[in-house]
Amino acid sequence: MKTLNEMKLTIESRSVNEGFARGAVALFSSQLDPTVEEITEIKTAVSEAVTNCIVHAYKQTIGLIYINAKIFDDNSIRIKIRDKGCGIDNIKRAMEPSFTTDPASERAGLGFAIMSAFTDNIKVYSSPGKGTSVLLCKKIKSKGQKICRQPETSKETS
Repeated sequence: MKTLNEMKLTIESRSVNEGFARGAVALFSSQLDPTVEEITEIKTAVSEAVTNCIVHAYKQTIGLIYINAKIFDDNSIRIKIRDKGCGIDNIKRAMEPSFTTDPASERAGLGFAIMSAFTDNIKVYSSPGKGTSVLLCKKIKSKGQKICRQPETSKETS
């Protein structure tokens, strides 16, 4: 598989940057000509991963979130979202639906389940005290319809 294009983005773990990260990755992935549904799925998965960095990795501090997206010649995108926060003690447990590290929170603990539902593959690597990397892989299966306009014909005047 050959890499066709790559994007790297570093943002601070501020909640206002979640939308920016989601939009940047969606725009980058648009060169694969995904459907609206596929773009929505990518945006949602990225949103969940970045939100996990903001809410869990850095908790009450501001740190950096590193996003690397690559487009491959098999019409797929791989998005790596990494932090240098607190890390995850038990990845298997953290990926269980409804598990949360903060039971008092209003959050449902569905981030990894949502990421899994909207991508073809998710891998999570983490070291307590050193940070977490989430790799999201998605193959774009359908092509969006391109809007093409017919060129206007020039009218000759007499």
